[in-house]
Amino acid sequence: MKKRLKPRFINRELSWLDFNARVLQEAAHQSVPLLDRLRFIGIFSNNLDEFFQVRYATVQRIAQSEKTGKKVFGGENASELLKMITKKVIEQQKESTKILRGIEKELEKEQIYFVNESEVLEEHKTFLKEYFIQKVSPALMTIMISENKDQDFSDNQAFLAVKLTFESNTLLRNQFALIEIPKELDRFIVLPQLGENQYVMFLDDLIRYHFHLIFNFNEFTSITSHMIKVTRDAELDMEGDVSKSYINKIVESVRERILAEPVRLVYDTDIPEDMLNLVKGILGMDSTDSLIPGGRYHHRRDYMNFPPLKNSNLQYDKVDPVTIPGLSLEKSILKAVDQKDFLLYTPYHSFSYLIKFLREAALDPEVTTIKITIYRLSKLSNVASALINAVKNGKKVLVQLELQARFDETNNIIYAEKMQAAGVQLIFGIPGLKVHSKIGIIEKVVDGRKKRYGFISTGNFNEDTAKIYTDYTLLTSNQKILKEVNKVFNFLQVHYKLKKYKHLIVSPHYTNNAVVRMINKEIENHKAGLPSGIRLKLNAITNFRIIEKLYEASCEGVSVKMIVRGICCLIPGVKGMSENIEVISIVDKYLEHPRVYVFENGGTPKIYLSSADFMTRNIENRVEVAVPIYDKVLQEEILDVFEIAWNDNIKARRINGLQQNVFISNHSEEIRSQVKIHEYYTKKSRS
Repeated sequence: MKKRLKPRFINRELSWLDFNARVLQEAAHQSVPLLDRLRFIGIFSNNLDEFFQVRYATVQRIAQSEKTGKKVFGGENASELLKMITKKVIEQQKESTKILRGIEKELEKEQIYFVNESEVLEEHKTFLKEYFIQKVSPALMTIMISENKDQDFSDNQAFLAVKLTFESNTLLRNQFALIEIPKELDRFIVLPQLGENQYVMFLDDLIRYHFHLIFNFNEFTSITSHMIKVTRDAELDMEGDVSKSYINKIVESVRERILAEPVRLVYDTDIPEDMLNLVKGILGMDSTDSLIPGGRYHHRRDYMNFPPLKNSNLQYDKVDPVTIPGLSLEKSILKAVDQKDFLLYTPYHSFSYLIKFLREAALDPEVTTIKITIYRLSKLSNVASALINAVKNGKKVLVQLELQARFDETNNIIYAEKMQAAGVQLIFGIPGLKVHSKIGIIEKVVDGRKKRYGFISTGNFNEDTAKIYTDYTLLTSNQKILKEVNKVFNFLQVHYKLKKYKHLIVSPHYTNNAVVRMINKEIENHKAGLPSGIRLKLNAITNFRIIEKLYEASCEGVSVKMIVRGICCLIPGVKGMSENIEVISIVDKYLEHPRVYVFENGGTPKIYLSSADFMTRNIENRVEVAVPIYDKVLQEEILDVFEIAWNDNIKARRINGLQQNVFISNHSEEIRSQVKIHEYYTKKSRS
């Protein structure tokens, strides 16, 4: 009998589901405030929506193609993988429903009650009727459906599937309808408080409560409703008419996404079979689509915006950002950066430093040019406002705007049109490559000489996410580094000319080889008895070549410590393969987002901050930038923060390829890294 080989990789889709299970753990954890536990339910659901729109849809396309029989997913057949995903998701959905019910019971102990359409109190009836007539009724989209005509189910939108029974010629007949839950309205309605009791109602139940006003055109003997949600393939189709502009292609593709192929149907398990079959028939669902039975309420992503109510003790305390020694929002940022490098680490530091940097550049008479890459902007972007302000002050502003930033295409197009109208020079990247780097340059002419100031970040220039994503941004006037950053912009404008870099590591041409070269150096140093070791902080690692090289380093005795928030296809701790590799994952109040590479380099550490994870798409299919940190003080800061995170024994989970997501616990001092890091920066700000 042939011996079965141990796997060398974890399947990326299944690993991603393990990550989302860590988010669900936060929703279940008693130490997390109740309202934040609800929001983690929302994050879990939102993650799952995007997973089905992107990753499940990709696997489904492969399963439906000629490649079906190939072992294309680390040994898994694509069709079998779809079944494994669906099974795992159903288990997680059951767990999330159980957790949600537990949270609701605990909220009742705090005198917070969810009421449905059959539990409305007399004191609330007038309020609900006015709310429905004034706000909800005008926004409702109600569609009468039948098997004989095409119907539209918007992507990732919740519907009430309604079955109406009425008497006609002494026979009972059925009519079906769909009511789209308006996404522009708050999903949760806070009702007037009665004494100490607070009441919340789902928008869905408010609609159910007023069925008699919606369906008043016939005498119905009964009306029943059940929630459904359809998720569609989110891939953009960029082929087609070459005469159309890039923006127009994006706009049309986003529109077409609304009615793309369905990949998942989530439905209330109590839905009548005839109604479910009708919905499945209209959608054309087949065996490769994921059918997920659920409870009464879906679209739980809305819990991300659950109202704060009046119980401040039921959510995390607001923590103010600390100041960066040597930087002031009341003084010139450019003059400070002229003297030394600074490191901004949001949300421990305020994103306002970067906004001030751009606003100052917009006004400074010596500034001639601003260049920046933009991947995701906030809905109301001060970054975009500062750039437009700069144009109005006569500066030349060049913006590389990534229109294909998934799920932010529409927002980016809106800003593209605003900036273009203001006179900003826009470039839209390179065919086949997303521009994911986070870089910016400001050029000044001082005494007739050009001088550059700039920033390189691990995260997006987005004020909203900067409040909840941890990310590093280097502010520097290092002319050698900024000369190379400018080369990246030159490549974006004239991309048939490859540039060479001494300091930066730039995808798609150099990252893979540069990382492999540095791992090889660690192997050499270890064999020579010199200090060696690798420390990595990543969102994900899926690239097989780099994983195999890390396995090789482990087999040679090199210590590898990795903090990986999300997907980890690498299997650590396997004797003879990866016994010197340890991996942990931290999920807490803030989303861990930086990419940090640390190579011991014989005792003179090489430290990089990067926009790139160790994923094939980041290394081969995107423009990414990793910047070296040369300042010894900033190097020490990055290493200190890494060590605090590595020693987390409250919110860290061990990743080992077998029993995933076991919390790390030991008898040492309790270390919750995000709290300790805030304390670390608070102490630095006072020194």
